[in-house]
Amino acid sequence: MLRLAASLALALFLATPAFAQEVVPQTKTQIELTFAPLVKKAAPAVVNIFTRTVVKERPVSPFFDDPFFQQFFGSQTPRERVQNSLGSGVVVRPDGLIVTNNHVIAKADEIRVVLSDGREFPATVIAADEKFDIGILKIETKGEVLPTLELKDSDDINVGDLVLAIGNPFGVGQTVTMGIVSALARTNIGVGDYGYYIQTDAAINPGNSGGALIGTDGKLIGINTAIYSKTGGSIGIGFAIPSNMVARILDAEASGGKLVQPWIGVSGEALTADIAVSMGLPHPGGVVVQQVYPMGPADRAGLQPGDVIVGVNDRNIGDPGGLRFRLATQKVGGTASLNVVRRGKPLDLPVKLIEAPEQPARDETELKGEQPLNGAVVVNLSPAVSDELGVGEWKGVAILKIRRGSYPDKIGLEPGDLLTKINGRDVYSVDEVVAVVSQPADQWSLTVSRNGQSKTIEVR
Repeated sequence: MLRLAASLALALFLATPAFAQEVVPQTKTQIELTFAPLVKKAAPAVVNIFTRTVVKERPVSPFFDDPFFQQFFGSQTPRERVQNSLGSGVVVRPDGLIVTNNHVIAKADEIRVVLSDGREFPATVIAADEKFDIGILKIETKGEVLPTLELKDSDDINVGDLVLAIGNPFGVGQTVTMGIVSALARTNIGVGDYGYYIQTDAAINPGNSGGALIGTDGKLIGINTAIYSKTGGSIGIGFAIPSNMVARILDAEASGGKLVQPWIGVSGEALTADIAVSMGLPHPGGVVVQQVYPMGPADRAGLQPGDVIVGVNDRNIGDPGGLRFRLATQKVGGTASLNVVRRGKPLDLPVKLIEAPEQPARDETELKGEQPLNGAVVVNLSPAVSDELGVGEWKGVAILKIRRGSYPDKIGLEPGDLLTKINGRDVYSVDEVVAVVSQPADQWSLTVSRNGQSKTIEVR
């Protein structure tokens, strides 16, 4: 009887939570726990991508472009050099539709996809979106059904969840690494315009770009796209594009159109700790509304300057990048609920999602002549152009493109800069810019705005 009581006491002790955390595996099944069945199922849907790009290299010396020297040496033809690169991709449709990163396939002259069984296929680019860094490829399988990865709702993952990264790091061949979800909703990491990344410590290296980040259910939760590193190798800080964003782009491709971003007509800044204190709010996080487009969707919904947008459809946002992402995962024509704090009180505002209007017309014009903007392409600002360039203003004139090596390029102007004054005269349209630069002048004064900061450049 005493021995039975002792055995029961020991059993109860071993069953307590505090001790259970330290129990070593007790059975062969527990000892042999492995991700191998999961990898065996998922890995065939992850492919290697090899690209070939022909790069033309101009002669080293600039004198070879001079007509005087060409009289003696002749015109020097640019040399061609083949540049090879590699990456990864994920088969998402059994007929050979593959998702990868845009930067893996950008400007490639030839793209080849290598399946996990070693077979190679030429690939065609179906869609490429630089803003989201997503590219979609298609290979012809002649009716063969390929293994695919099912997309998971990336809003269902949590920090601490186990994840596996599958890709082709450094071209060594398909590789699987394990880690956890280190963070969610990472923005402002310098990749893409709609950054809202899953962060993981699963080893990701060059060549992993475009590969799969999967959960323990074997579903795709993200496309590996970037790492933070001072050496070029993994230090445990990698980033993946959430599967919900991938799903929106695939949905647009399936409907035969380009992904159109919903627009509500609002601009603002992140609610920092200092701003939160000044507004009497308990903590930072959200977007402080600065401007509301007159008669736009947000205006019609009742949004006001000074409101703080803290979520979309009850999904929290931390900054303008988060707001852009949450809206980007919605469809044009639908309605979203903006979770707002106004004077300390929460409220929900239903807002219609429309395509950004292009009014006035952009009037895209390349400036020429003997003036310092020769080589710049300017456009009229509108909500559509502002979204395209990522600027917070809806009216005025913006630089769309700059010819490489032109004078605007040399003095540091960039696409997205807003032209506000030329020679002391305010300019509000492309026509006004053309009129001003058409007038001869011995010296020039250009005032431009970038990220809300104005700068005047004197040109003599």
